[in-house]
Amino acid sequence: MTEPQMSPYGSWKSPITSDLIVAGAIALGSPRIDGDDLYWSEGRPSEGGRSVIVQRTPDGQTQDITPASYNVRTRVHEYGGGSYLIDERAVYFVNFADQQLYRQPVGEDPQPLTGESPCRYADFRLDSRRNCLISVQEDHSAEGEPVNRIVSIDLETGNPTTLTEGYDFYACPRLSPDGSQLCWICWNHPNMPWDGTQLWVAPVNEDGTLGTATLVAGSTTESIFQPEWSPDGVLYFVSDSTNWWNLYRWKGSSIDPLFPKNAEFGLPQWVFGMSTYTFADAETIICIYSEKGNDTLAKVNTRSKTLTVIPTPYSSLSAPQVRGNQIILSAASATQPSALIQLDISGENLEIIYKSSQLEIDPGYLSVPESISFPTENGLTAYGFYYPPQNKDYQAPEGEKPPLLVKSHGGPTAATSSRFNLKLQYWTSRGFAILDVNYGGSTGYGREYRQRLNGSWGIVDVDDCANGAKYLAEQGKVDENRLAISGGSAGGYTTLCALTFRDTFQAGASYYGVSDLEALATDTHKFESRYLDGLIGPYPERKDVYVERSPIHFTAQLSCPVAFFQGLEDKIVPPNQAEMMVNALKEKGLPVAYVTFEGEQHGFRKAENIKRALDGEFYFYSRVFGYEVADKGGEIEIEG
Repeated sequence: MTEPQMSPYGSWKSPITSDLIVAGAIALGSPRIDGDDLYWSEGRPSEGGRSVIVQRTPDGQTQDITPASYNVRTRVHEYGGGSYLIDERAVYFVNFADQQLYRQPVGEDPQPLTGESPCRYADFRLDSRRNCLISVQEDHSAEGEPVNRIVSIDLETGNPTTLTEGYDFYACPRLSPDGSQLCWICWNHPNMPWDGTQLWVAPVNEDGTLGTATLVAGSTTESIFQPEWSPDGVLYFVSDSTNWWNLYRWKGSSIDPLFPKNAEFGLPQWVFGMSTYTFADAETIICIYSEKGNDTLAKVNTRSKTLTVIPTPYSSLSAPQVRGNQIILSAASATQPSALIQLDISGENLEIIYKSSQLEIDPGYLSVPESISFPTENGLTAYGFYYPPQNKDYQAPEGEKPPLLVKSHGGPTAATSSRFNLKLQYWTSRGFAILDVNYGGSTGYGREYRQRLNGSWGIVDVDDCANGAKYLAEQGKVDENRLAISGGSAGGYTTLCALTFRDTFQAGASYYGVSDLEALATDTHKFESRYLDGLIGPYPERKDVYVERSPIHFTAQLSCPVAFFQGLEDKIVPPNQAEMMVNALKEKGLPVAYVTFEGEQHGFRKAENIKRALDGEFYFYSRVFGYEVADKGGEIEIEG
């Protein structure tokens, strides 16, 4: 066995390269069962981020269903999701280029279902009894905000008929098994779906129109997630009315809690089509719940109201489906990348169906995260995952402590998990420590924890990231003089606030991050256009707070190097957000890098851009913290 080579942290040569990351991985999602076949979507960085539907037949053969000229992706709410449906070997999907619906019998070419129009579609259900497709529609035909509604699309003519409208947002239209009832959730500004939504049910008339709707549950202060009909026609849903997103059912007269538990059976609905449970039969729910960032698979008996854990070796789970006695879902662990897996309902005979990456990485290069909690402001506790440096080929000189990169996740109403992430392993295998923070406002810890950020964005999240870094430095695990912070979107805002309003960090990187809250409040898409009402305060009534929390107005307090990475077609956080900050830093003479990507929107999907950003950030810190980069080629221009 070769002795590890002595080399400073940051200078270690790693087999986990950016080329490896972008060449070897795809984004797996949205598994769907149709008869004996399994389908899923793949996001492929190597194909410019194109999303493709893949079919797997019972003999284990896979094939692309989506022709090369199509990209299965909807832009409803800009974030999309719920972009395809499979029924009796026919695929219904949204094509990204024109945002219209297509029907494609497996093995044939796609045919347009809706004609050219300013409307977008998402989250479909087939009404075979009336030969139509029920969908969320987002209508951009008029000036001002687009109009959202639920429509029924005739499969012969492609013409949409409005079923219900009047609320600002709609999601989850779900048809009962006998086609007699339709449920949906809806909400209004300024709420986001995790703040408060309403669940409605209406009878479906023979002509497909809806009868009088009944409010089942939800309010401006109760979030409803994933309504579903059981095989015997009972309506189930997830509600956070008791602080935790738990399972409930409605039989027409009363709401019945299924299994109260201090755990999250729901998720923040950033995209359509999210799911944490499904039915094996009328008496058995297969579900996923989360506790402190880790997921558990379980089954709930709807008659006895008992929950039984189904053991798996995975800590991150999503989108369960059931076929006979088999559960199919997406799964990952701290050291195993995302894969579609299959196992018996008893938890036996686990099989990996399809991997997001075929890479086999020696565990000696992989850092195993530790779930940590640490003290933060006002006597409270925050959470995160700590990744120590790990590379079997190297050790650092005695007494040297590693640089720390704190990751602030996006959202900000989202969460990080221990799911295997090659981008994090890229850093740890080169000698960095990582702290992936679930700051106050993150999901997975109950509604009260999620609401810590209400009125306090730019304060609570920043304090938690800074206190996490200080905690690790005080524990002697990292170098207090080499602390960096990085994040994308809302995490980019947290990063810029931390660098501007705190003196904890010596460098940072913002990926399409917010620097001017006023600009964000007045120049963003409908879904998030009132998001800041809850996080900051109503605008323009509380313009003073927007100014106080915007790093762009306080560049005089910023005295460390910052790198910016920005897509030039980003409609959620437009490029001017980064450019204003970059120009201010240039005027101060501070080291700054500004790397732009043509054709990219909110988040980078193209392999070459993912690679350039990752290598560029690592190179940037090498210039700040003074380590030698083992692999050349990631240089970016640094001004000042």
